[in-house]
Amino acid sequence: MLEINKIHHGDAFNLVEQIDDNCVDLIVCDGPYGVTQNDWDQVANIQDFNLNIISTFSRKLKEGGALYLFGKPACIDFIDYRKFLNLKSKIVWYQPSRLAQGKCNYTNNYDIICYFIKGSKSRAFDLDAIRVPQLVELEHRRRCERVPSVLNGTFGKTKFNEQGKNPGDVWGDIKQLTYKSKELICRDALHTIQKPEKLIERIVRASSKKGDLVLDPFAGVGTCPVVCEKLDRIFIGFEKNKEFVNLINNRLCKTKSQKKELLFV
Repeated sequence: MLEINKIHHGDAFNLVEQIDDNCVDLIVCDGPYGVTQNDWDQVANIQDFNLNIISTFSRKLKEGGALYLFGKPACIDFIDYRKFLNLKSKIVWYQPSRLAQGKCNYTNNYDIICYFIKGSKSRAFDLDAIRVPQLVELEHRRRCERVPSVLNGTFGKTKFNEQGKNPGDVWGDIKQLTYKSKELICRDALHTIQKPEKLIERIVRASSKKGDLVLDPFAGVGTCPVVCEKLDRIFIGFEKNKEFVNLINNRLCKTKSQKKELLFV
């Protein structure tokens, strides 16, 4: 078994064989999209590549464990993932601020995050940890709750929750990073590699508990490991780029120091 709370340098498909089967609680898989000219994004066929991810990494998940796969709209089209994992949602990460560069077609303003679980029932889904503010006016919501089907019937559990609502499967409240973002590690990681901590935090909070093991096969500049460190999750990360491994380790050191400082405040 690979050492935990560490970034391992190497190819994800080789390293994953050193992880025991049925021991991982959550996999956050933000790998190649197959749409850019970056070396790391060069795959012959993104659907075949993603099917290989699903078939290979699903063996490492516990029953009920979750796998989140990032990609473009067609990232899992025409592949049969059903014998490995159960697709629960296709989350749309909506980015209206993207430059509208299309001249002959509509500009793509969203990424897909495929939420899979192993088996029929999720072992961890903490809705209260990821609730977002209600957008419906409170008085209108209260009026809707007074109808009989909500007061006494099937829809009683849809009543207003003071903590907020389910974020749903369209996430437009978390913006992508820009050159001015304080958390941006390097310009080379913008848009294609580094995701906002808030985005990864929502996934980790929803589909894991404190002390759970989270696997990040394509760690990039380390957003997922950093989030896991902050939220007291155990992690294992893989990354092929040695420079990025060094960046992640520096980022993790800063995160650990900040946690220690907070303990003594």
